[in-house]
Amino acid sequence: MTEFNPNKTVLTSTVDINEPLVIRESNKDLSSVVTLTLNRPKQFNALSVELLSAMQTELDSIAQDNNIQVVIIAANGKAFCAGHNLKEMRANADEAFQRALFQQCSQMMLTINQMPQVVIAKVQGIATAAGCQLVAACDLAIASDDTKFATSGINVGLFCSTPAVAVSRNLPRKQAFEMLITGEFIDAYTALQQGLINRVATAEQLDATLQSLIDAITAKSSVAVRTGKNMFYKQLDMELADAYEYASEVMTCNMMADDVSEGIDAFIEKRHAVWTGR
Repeated sequence: MTEFNPNKTVLTSTVDINEPLVIRESNKDLSSVVTLTLNRPKQFNALSVELLSAMQTELDSIAQDNNIQVVIIAANGKAFCAGHNLKEMRANADEAFQRALFQQCSQMMLTINQMPQVVIAKVQGIATAAGCQLVAACDLAIASDDTKFATSGINVGLFCSTPAVAVSRNLPRKQAFEMLITGEFIDAYTALQQGLINRVATAEQLDATLQSLIDAITAKSSVAVRTGKNMFYKQLDMELADAYEYASEVMTCNMMADDVSEGIDAFIEKRHAVWTGR
């Protein structure tokens, strides 16, 4: 068991020490697409302190790279993510460790929300507790048709309070509370119907389904995509009048971008736009 040090970023684990906790790969055809793969399959990719640190490091780096448009969060093994590492939590039972852990996890989820790139969860197996939170925190999510989701902390006496933040912002109120208060699993099609994920595919078609979503995003102006993600989340908590005022200002500024002039001209001239990202 690794000793907890909140001021130290750890990128390797005492378990499977020769294997990276997170594998970062650039798309062979599109350099603007990066995949981060959780790589602790034997631990069902549980969000240990070390794994959270590794993810935070990668996300912070990607957020500063204007050449990256899309981030895929995937996982090796049978499970996408089983939530927090309960053995680690029990071995470090003091309040300071627990508070630091949940703050660290919340910061990673916020980073996903606040970074300019579109983040897509590619889910298989199970996504439970903080793993379900990770799916909900991503901008978009696809899942294989045999995937199951749960906020199962309540089954061990722990209400999934931090997962509730993300889940309740995806699902309707009663459906979200049912997940949180019962800890019961929902299947991929229920998750799709209730708004936790965007698309469902068979395991064989999952990559193709993901690629179609990537293609739809990367075909657009990166200026519009970055502007849109920031605007979308910022206006959600505004009063209606304030949201319209803010949206009008964003659209005005967006109209000044070179890509908008090119896009409108291309539409009028019935040709494909050539985006410059300006």
